[in-house]
Amino acid sequence: MGRGVKVAVIGGVFAVMVGGAGYGAYNVVSALDGGGGSSGSEAKSGPPDKDEVAETSEKFFTAWEKGDATTAAGYTNNAAVATTLLTAYGEDAHITGVEITPGTATGTSVPFTVKAKVAYEGTTKPLGYKSTLTVVRGETSGRALVDWAPSVVHPDLKDGDTLVTAESATPQIQAVGRDGAVLSKEKYPSLGPILAKLREKYGDQAGGTPGVELAVRHTAANAPDTPLLTLTEGEPGKLKTTLSAGVQAAAEKAVKRYGESSVVAVKPSTGEVLAVANNRQDGFNAAFQGRVAPGSTMKIITAAMLIDNGVTSMNGPAPCTESAVWQSQTFHNLTGMKPNESATLANTFMRSCNTGFIKLIDEVTDSSLTQEAQERFGLGQNNWQTGIVSFDGSVPASPGPDRAANAIGQGQVQMNPLNMASVTATAITGDFHQPYLVPFDLDDRKPATAKGLPKSTASQLKQMMRLTATQGTAVNAMSGVRGDIGAKTGSAEVDGNEVSDSWFTGFRDDVAAAAMVEGGGHGGDAAGPIVADVLRAGG
Repeated sequence: MGRGVKVAVIGGVFAVMVGGAGYGAYNVVSALDGGGGSSGSEAKSGPPDKDEVAETSEKFFTAWEKGDATTAAGYTNNAAVATTLLTAYGEDAHITGVEITPGTATGTSVPFTVKAKVAYEGTTKPLGYKSTLTVVRGETSGRALVDWAPSVVHPDLKDGDTLVTAESATPQIQAVGRDGAVLSKEKYPSLGPILAKLREKYGDQAGGTPGVELAVRHTAANAPDTPLLTLTEGEPGKLKTTLSAGVQAAAEKAVKRYGESSVVAVKPSTGEVLAVANNRQDGFNAAFQGRVAPGSTMKIITAAMLIDNGVTSMNGPAPCTESAVWQSQTFHNLTGMKPNESATLANTFMRSCNTGFIKLIDEVTDSSLTQEAQERFGLGQNNWQTGIVSFDGSVPASPGPDRAANAIGQGQVQMNPLNMASVTATAITGDFHQPYLVPFDLDDRKPATAKGLPKSTASQLKQMMRLTATQGTAVNAMSGVRGDIGAKTGSAEVDGNEVSDSWFTGFRDDVAAAAMVEGGGHGGDAAGPIVADVLRAGG
């Protein structure tokens, strides 16, 4: 938005001063109601009854419709903060002609529909949306009051947000995929936050001209504005991305299978990101920015470390015992896994036997896994330049029991689907290509580098992943995926959660993908089908 726009900040800044039915809020209401609720009357208690809910919401709506911010705010339990936003609603957002239609109340909750107009510099557009308010009992006054939340004014508003109508801060972009297809948030909803980030960063460089918008300004989160209504179209600048429309569509559909899920697909030969999708309540781009334990998908890196350090090889020993003790901590396998004292690394890998890896940790140092992750796979050095904010993974050098826990993707290791898709890409090609979403020459970014893997190591990793997809823990999820395929499953235990996170990474020809489902259980059960669907689309 233009710099001349008045910014009205809302949120918790005044909460201490007027929290609950605070002194300031009560005084406003008392004055408006002719001194009702004076110290001589006994304050009510308990939830507001049906009549109180109807009366309070009606008075609040009536004042709001009239544009009387002070009066409307007086019917809330946080008058100072409510006044700020309700004033900005008319003055900064230029919203007029407000008509509010309440729905049928459910207890103390009242749904309602808002119809209004946004008028700015000779242009007027209709605005409509739905929201909900709740009526509560004031803690001090005992009055029935609207429980203040920014979402009462508009469902997209959160603490710290403002509403403004003005020239947009950056021109709109028309993001296009590698095949020239337009990538819009309407067609690919999961891309909404990512497209907003791309617009914020590259809007000016893409060559467009700004338009005029009603938008939510997220001052508290330092995030790009969220457009709500376009009054005057600017000229969008075309921004080329690496995304594949077909793979992105498959990723969008796949993550809808499970809540709190994320997936990324990359092209191993180049590092181009082909798809990124999230299905999360919080809207967080966990696919790029998540920081959680990756479970047994980490064994790709651990296997590479063991091979590169001469500890064992694909056909060398990695005994799968019933349990393994490392520095006083006992590690177990998944329930039902049969021990195999004569197991090779390939067998231990494809069955995802924890103890087979733990038994070999004594042959390396605390920093061996860290060095492998950084030097071979390009992880954990905070230097990836994808085009938007991303987390590069973390594999810290850990003494004590965490050295063993890190090796099986627990302990202090942190990853996200972007990281694990890249790990698979490096494992099967032997070369590290830093993942990216927009061309490097767009803003002269420098890609991160790593020396990659010896050809023999990459060959062994690829073969072990093939075995896992065709004979091991990934066989069910990868069933029906054609071509040269491979995979690795993972289940990551998280403190306080009864069900582990589901992880899965795999490849098909020149496409690698990884997914994570919070609380999804075994890797092949939830994350596996997501990855398989994406790989089918990417061939």
